[in-house]
Amino acid sequence: MEDKQERKKFLGSLIIPLILVALMWLVKIIEVSFGINLGRWGVTPHTAQGLIGILTLPFLHGSWEHLMSNSVPILVLGTALYYCYPSLANRVLLIIYLASGLITWCIGNPDTTHIGASALVYGLNFFLITSGFIRGNRMLIVIALIMVFLYGSFIWGMIPSLAIPQNISWEGHLSGAIIGVLLAFFLRKEGPQKEVYHWEEEEETEDDNMDVSTDSTSEKPYWDVPTPSNDELTVRYRFRH
Repeated sequence: MEDKQERKKFLGSLIIPLILVALMWLVKIIEVSFGINLGRWGVTPHTAQGLIGILTLPFLHGSWEHLMSNSVPILVLGTALYYCYPSLANRVLLIIYLASGLITWCIGNPDTTHIGASALVYGLNFFLITSGFIRGNRMLIVIALIMVFLYGSFIWGMIPSLAIPQNISWEGHLSGAIIGVLLAFFLRKEGPQKEVYHWEEEEETEDDNMDVSTDSTSEKPYWDVPTPSNDELTVRYRFRH
């Protein structure tokens, strides 16, 4: 029964990531089929038209390789988000989606146009890693370690000297990472928390009971015993004549 529920939960966690990836591929197929380039609708920093890119950014890709490199992480990270944080997932995804594009628009070079879902990928990755460690939940820590193992090298994509020669948007990557970390801290009191084991609770209860019983039955210290009067210390003998 539990396996069936876990399977249902896992399949449910795939729905939104699959929809996102399907839209990304649909846009690329439309571009290729009609011979058009929608890249100009990406985020162009500090321009009015560039603001539209905040909404279109994750769905525009320069090549099939670019699209594939973002599709797999969106599926993996998105599924992990919805599986581990079902009550927070929609909010986290929406905030990363919009805020990462806005920050890119603010800090990016106005002579460039940014496209691709990598800002969203970085946001999801850094949220999962940061949130997993600060919550102290074993399952979340395992997920965080897996994300570090799979996508730990992403940190190099935020270094301008390494990203710019490869035509990589370090601004988008950095924007996503910042939002992911901030959300992990701001939402740390919501959603799954550190496990509390029953044996820990029972041990605490026993300790409390022991403290109470000790306090109630303990004798007063010797210095708190009142000094006897002289009459109490005097021994009187009565002799019969």
